[in-house]
Amino acid sequence: MAPRLLVVLPVVLLGLAFQAILRPPHTKRCGSVGGPPVTSPRIKLRDGRYLAYREDGVQRDKAKYKIITVHAFDSTKDFPSPVSKELVEELEIYLLAFDRAGYGESDPNPGRSVKSEALDVEELADQLELGQKFHVLGVSMGGYTVWGCLQYIPHRLAGAALVVPVINYWWPSFPPEVSRQAFKKLIVPEQRTLWIAHNAPYFLYLWMTQKWLPSSAAAMHHPEIFSDHDMEVIQKMMAMPRTIENKSRQQGIYESIHRDLLVAFGNWEFDPMNITNPFPTNEGSVHIWQGYEDRLVLVELQRYLSKKLPWIQYHEVQEGGHMFMLVGGWTDKIIKALLVGEEASPM
Repeated sequence: MAPRLLVVLPVVLLGLAFQAILRPPHTKRCGSVGGPPVTSPRIKLRDGRYLAYREDGVQRDKAKYKIITVHAFDSTKDFPSPVSKELVEELEIYLLAFDRAGYGESDPNPGRSVKSEALDVEELADQLELGQKFHVLGVSMGGYTVWGCLQYIPHRLAGAALVVPVINYWWPSFPPEVSRQAFKKLIVPEQRTLWIAHNAPYFLYLWMTQKWLPSSAAAMHHPEIFSDHDMEVIQKMMAMPRTIENKSRQQGIYESIHRDLLVAFGNWEFDPMNITNPFPTNEGSVHIWQGYEDRLVLVELQRYLSKKLPWIQYHEVQEGGHMFMLVGGWTDKIIKALLVGEEASPM
């Protein structure tokens, strides 16, 4: 009995230790004891979670156009939108931003998926009485939420814009060689992170928190992921007075940025390249905006996708990187194309 115990006990202890290393810490929910305070308006969703939001633009009941904006990776609803006040007033635009699950002041969703994100958008729109149809605009990682809206709630959309939207290298419609060649262009730490997120998701927390090797370049804001144009944008932003604290990770890194990676690069329930045109009679439009110099979302795959979906209006910004929409009047241009079909000249 004793020799058997000597064999079994170390195995059990090793298993428990390994499980403890892999298990993320508990989330500090906003409004809970010891958690961050709630400072934003929130709605209570059907499943009991709270979703925080922020309203901008003209008053909701006076708006001609209503846009729900979806924030990027490691960001929140409070990141200032660079849309001009003049365009907002001219077109009578109401803007609704929200913290995606686990970010900012929105409760985490351990079951977060592309579908759940789309349904959060729909429920937010319903509780705030936006009407039967509304526009959506997703940036970078927020692009997968918009893909979810196009798949699961197309009947609720008046139009959609995806700006440098995230690409999943494992979408089935990508030819393996095309996807493989694009994947190899990512810097090595990003390749490793995305591979783990897709193939070994239970190890992602351990990988993202270990100190021996660099992990996600996006999470660490590694300079190699930024193009020359991106660096110019960053310098301009750093020169501006900082008035808003970034609260993206305040409830914990696992249910915010780690969960984002798991959803975006995991196995989707659908292939975006099989989505049908939600506006067959041109009553609305869908746009993709891509920077040619983007080092995070590669132009080759965006071009392939747009050819597979010819009903999407594809716009390529030749000198743009991943952050091109933040300067030069590009946000106005994107929104005007979405709402009225006109491309305003960049400022």
